[in-house]
Amino acid sequence: MNYILLIASVLFGALLVYIIKPSNKKVRLLLAFSGAYLLSVTILHLLPEVYTTSSDYKKVGIFILIGIILQSVLESFSKGAEHGHIHIHADGTKFPTLLFVSLCLHAFSEGLPIHNGKTNLLWAILVHKVPIAIVLTTFLIQTKYSKKIIYSFLIFFGLMSPLGVLVGNKVAFFTNYYSEITALIIGVFLHISTIILFESSENHKFNLQKFTAILLGILLTIFTL
Repeated sequence: MNYILLIASVLFGALLVYIIKPSNKKVRLLLAFSGAYLLSVTILHLLPEVYTTSSDYKKVGIFILIGIILQSVLESFSKGAEHGHIHIHADGTKFPTLLFVSLCLHAFSEGLPIHNGKTNLLWAILVHKVPIAIVLTTFLIQTKYSKKIIYSFLIFFGLMSPLGVLVGNKVAFFTNYYSEITALIIGVFLHISTIILFESSENHKFNLQKFTAILLGILLTIFTL
């Protein structure tokens, strides 16, 4: 079921673009909600878990910092696609290989800490993937790439998180170093979610709708997970 939901979240985001074409304003609100939700799950669930499963607190902190740095490096190639902003000129003359690889690596890493019973993390990633799929699909449509390339891009992207779940559950290396891997992904999530929240405030002006979306994301985590 986890695999199906992760794939469905990408397909759902892509279908929204083709069916209703959500406005940039609505996508920004969804991004703000997803960023708050992801940040809340990371702080309220993942951080306490990783610090209770490992007695070496300094090592956990180091891996979290490595995760933050790693995501910063990936974003230099993806141009911000992980948090909903693709800063690439969509002329369609050259396939964005670095964008594709970095997004797939990011999606793969998201799935690694998901295990049976981790519904809080699963839902956080699902909520995060929908607006990212919307932005990615919108970008691809604006290019001159063929439909075959666009669909292949989206399918591979949709399969990466389920692949991460499978590897994280079945490969001995990832199960043996679960705490370290989870700490690394916490750093990735902290980087992405905070960037989303910072970027959701245009010109540092208070926006009631975005503030409400962020508040809903936090409250939903507190009272339902």
